[in-house]
Amino acid sequence: MEKKRELWTSRSGFIFAAIGAAVGLGNLWRFPFQAYKNGGGAFFFPYIVALFSCAIPLMILEYTYGRRIRGGSIKAFKTISAKYEWIGWMQVMVPIIVMMFYCTIISVSVIFMVWSLGHAFGIVNFMGDPGKLMGMIAGSAKGPFDFTSGISKYLFSFVILVWIANVVIVRKGISKGIEKVSKIFTPVLIIMMFMFMINSLRLNGAMLGLKQLFTPDFSKILNPSIWVSAYAQVFFSTTLAVGVMIAYGSYLKEDSDIVGSSLMTVMANASFDVIAGVTVFSTLGYLVTNMGVQFDSFGSGAGIAFIAFPIAISTITSNVFLQGMLGFLFFFCLFIAGLSSSISMLEAFTTASLDKFKVPREKIVTIISIIGFLGSVCFATFAGFNYILDIVDSHVGNYVIATLGLVETILVCYVYGVEKIRVDANEHSNIKVGKYFNFLLKYVTPIILGITVVSNLGKEFKKLAGLLVENKEAFMGEMIFGWGVILLMFLASIFLYLKKED
Repeated sequence: MEKKRELWTSRSGFIFAAIGAAVGLGNLWRFPFQAYKNGGGAFFFPYIVALFSCAIPLMILEYTYGRRIRGGSIKAFKTISAKYEWIGWMQVMVPIIVMMFYCTIISVSVIFMVWSLGHAFGIVNFMGDPGKLMGMIAGSAKGPFDFTSGISKYLFSFVILVWIANVVIVRKGISKGIEKVSKIFTPVLIIMMFMFMINSLRLNGAMLGLKQLFTPDFSKILNPSIWVSAYAQVFFSTTLAVGVMIAYGSYLKEDSDIVGSSLMTVMANASFDVIAGVTVFSTLGYLVTNMGVQFDSFGSGAGIAFIAFPIAISTITSNVFLQGMLGFLFFFCLFIAGLSSSISMLEAFTTASLDKFKVPREKIVTIISIIGFLGSVCFATFAGFNYILDIVDSHVGNYVIATLGLVETILVCYVYGVEKIRVDANEHSNIKVGKYFNFLLKYVTPIILGITVVSNLGKEFKKLAGLLVENKEAFMGEMIFGWGVILLMFLASIFLYLKKED
């Protein structure tokens, strides 16, 4: 007799888990700098259009389809046709690869948490010069193939703790693990980020930062690349097309309000984007005004969280204990954001595997976590953290996810039937979606994703051609750690597709 499928015990638990999955470390820096470099306030118009024309319809599609088939990505594509099952495996390969390097970044936030406590009690003093700690953690390497540069003992040690947290939560399942943790973590994350935003607005120079973020440059709004960037930001920040939301949808009760839940998930994530943008640029405005640095002095990536914020915190108060506790709260906030996303990634692959292979959840989670941890160890090397991480991230994010989103939309809409999705979604929803939903998913979303894929590939080939002439080592790094990882994902997907069911 087939085991009855576990379900979310409450709507709030599901919503908090979904929001936690969508909101991650990337929101803190990716959205603010996408807006900053793409026309400031002018970026918000295509961003909002992308929310309503792409993110919300796709979220409705994934929740609805997941609930209808009661399965993850593997079952989702296999239901359309057995020959498409491998695409489902390719989809859930994405969160596994992302988890490998994502957990090393989460571990940095844990390290900064510990050092913040040390700062509070006078054991260490790093708030005024966090770059020194970051240098100790990340080390240095000459290139992606400089394996003799060594491994970061800090990253290696703390990445173990992050993976233990992932395993403990996901092994317990949906209701006892992910739902229970998300009900605590996600509200805490929202409250803490809101508090940091309010505090950042009172800083001297905050208005200068907000002016940089929100002042519209309408000369850029007709540039197609701005629209591609806006859709890419919305698409990737909502964790669509990687099996997470289909998996979460598969545990929904039959009478769930899917349209309302989709709206809440997408808009909560968008709100977090804006809160992060205000917080980051208010803080940078303060640093520009009081320290004479530039808005891009800390880069547009992890430097914002791990370099700029400790400096800003150290200038809020001269009380060392308060500095340390504020730092601890901020990096605990980052840890929560990262962990809530990482458990959703692990669950995406777990759900898919359980749908095909009749093995205990605990065993599946343990096997995947061991493989994932070994991958994280590779990224904990100095060459891995400083070079390979960026290469893998850009290739998986720019080429695999957008392509899978395009394939998913076309197959579900044209083969399974978009009208079936719309009827199912409306059945128990208070807000109903009309025929415009079909139009958006059949035409607008595939066209935008198609343009995104072609645009990204065009830029990649141009980049590779230049590297082949100017920097052969960098070219080989792109081919092996970028396209090589994509090939490995494809081969693993085919292997699991051909492997017989238990």
